[in-house]
Amino acid sequence: MAKYKILISGGGTGGHIFPALSIANALKRRIDCEILFVGADNRMEMEKVPAAGYKIIGLPVAGFDRKNLLKNIGVLIKLRKSITKARGIIRDFKPDIAVGVGGYASGPTLKAAQRAGIPTLLQEQNSYAGVTNKLLASKADKICTAYEGMERFFPAEKIILTGNPVRKDLVESAPSPQEARQFFGLDADKTTLLVVGGSLGARTLNETLEKDIRRLSEAGIQVIWQTGKYFGDRGEVAAKGMKDVVVTQFITDMPKAYAAATIVVSRAGAGSISELELLGKASILVPSPNVAEDHQTKNAQALENNGAAILVTDAEAREKLVDTVIALSADKEKIAAMEENCRKMALPDSDETIVDEILKIIGK
Repeated sequence: MAKYKILISGGGTGGHIFPALSIANALKRRIDCEILFVGADNRMEMEKVPAAGYKIIGLPVAGFDRKNLLKNIGVLIKLRKSITKARGIIRDFKPDIAVGVGGYASGPTLKAAQRAGIPTLLQEQNSYAGVTNKLLASKADKICTAYEGMERFFPAEKIILTGNPVRKDLVESAPSPQEARQFFGLDADKTTLLVVGGSLGARTLNETLEKDIRRLSEAGIQVIWQTGKYFGDRGEVAAKGMKDVVVTQFITDMPKAYAAATIVVSRAGAGSISELELLGKASILVPSPNVAEDHQTKNAQALENNGAAILVTDAEAREKLVDTVIALSADKEKIAAMEENCRKMALPDSDETIVDEILKIIGK
């Protein structure tokens, strides 16, 4: 029997790319297939996807500028070129199915596939659906979601609740909290705070810690602080001489970082939330205000409403975040309840469930 040909499109952020790669890896484990990715030129998928061993073609597509409307003339020209290029990719590759994970590139690519009569499956990571997936939904065969109640965005009969695929190593290679803390050179038994703002860092989180890192130390909390690449050495300067604070631009071993953490402070991107749910971590979520449709706030509210996290807005963080961390660290019962509630929200093996749906469609 001939190899299945599967096209996966989308990206722009790690929240789109890592699920896409998890789906690709699960497909490779399950069936004999050729996988082609289509991403957006100059976005991180053009680096991450080849590094994972897959071929990718870039489209010149870009996002609309809502503040400067004149800039959108160039955006429309790029969109037109992307639609033409996407049609050519579909014609040449002839996929059995096109999978869209959200992000700029998936719009033109999945639309071209639908016009060519190729089945499509969408994966929506957030609790508030992205514009691209909403536009593609009416002609999609299946829509895989991570949250209940997505009927307000998509046709109910097409939705399947799968959760977001999460990196396997987070669960498979996790050490004990004591071992993980010792790996970072910290006290094995002390309350530990992990602060993660993504690979680029989160300015609000960084500046809040810069101002109040000594208060955390005085409260008996040790800290693993990931600053991202744009904060320079300001984190190291703020924590100079403090043996209970580890400052790093990038964490290479996230399984150990999560394992070490009693409490996690994080943005509320879909990927981060799925990781927290799977690991059952008590968290304080500070949604980024700079995302489409404010979807991170909606993601965080979904956890807070289930007693699985505490939401602190970006605007309040500089005043409230450290107080919230100190109060939570003193309440062991609340931490345990949040861990349990968070774990209940997890949907494990999402990549396998999504592949089940892909196989049902291409097996029709």
